[in-house]
Amino acid sequence: MTETSPRLHAGLPLAAGSLALDLAAIVLFAAAGRNTHEHGLAVVGILLTAAPFLIGALIGWAVVRGWRRPIALWPTGVAVWLAAVVLGLALRGLAGGGLAVSFQIVTFLVLGALLLGWRALATLFIKLRFRRRVE
Repeated sequence: MTETSPRLHAGLPLAAGSLALDLAAIVLFAAAGRNTHEHGLAVVGILLTAAPFLIGALIGWAVVRGWRRPIALWPTGVAVWLAAVVLGLALRGLAGGGLAVSFQIVTFLVLGALLLGWRALATLFIKLRFRRRVE
């Protein structure tokens, strides 16, 4: 039987690597924001800035059971992205952090690009690699 589409078996290494990429993307977002606004790049400061969004992303992972299809744009990528944004902004607001509309828009767009972007690239890579194997 010839397989007609690539399959990814979401084992522990794939799920752990995908989760690590999501968390790293959020830390990168926080570091870039702190650098842009001259708040310094101390590791503790970056992690405190990233914390609400990291918590949101982890909740998104749990709700959608992201370990099952960790690189899927839908539902995993979208759920992690929206949870990181919505819950992250809510937690940031509860902690007394700024919630300017411009920050909310930037958060939505940048985290979308980062959290969905690496998944889109991974999916493209897998499809191209699969196509080469079939030919």
